[in-house]
Amino acid sequence: MYEHHNQPLASRKVFARRLMRNGAIGGLLILVSLIVGMLGYHVFENLSWLDSLLNASMILSGMGPVNPVQTDAGKLFASFYALYSGIVPLAAAGVLAAPIFHRFLHHFHLEDEK
Repeated sequence: MYEHHNQPLASRKVFARRLMRNGAIGGLLILVSLIVGMLGYHVFENLSWLDSLLNASMILSGMGPVNPVQTDAGKLFASFYALYSGIVPLAAAGVLAAPIFHRFLHHFHLEDEK
């Protein structure tokens, strides 16, 4: 995926493309997670789409739910979604940071060889 340590450092254009691609992947991960949360709150708690969006985005951002959960199925969903939501932003940040971290390490590895 990225250049090997004995290859030259990628150009700024290639690096920018990597950042955009990884940013899109991270954004897609967040968007899919938000849609799953919206569907869950809409189906299990019978919330409107707008209230489902609000609850899912608040849970995903770590702020906590807005509407109290009423049903047993909703409580199960909210529990698993909250656990899942604790990991997703970290994964998205890792996907975005990967090309930056790789370039940083690759740059210093090339300096060591000189």
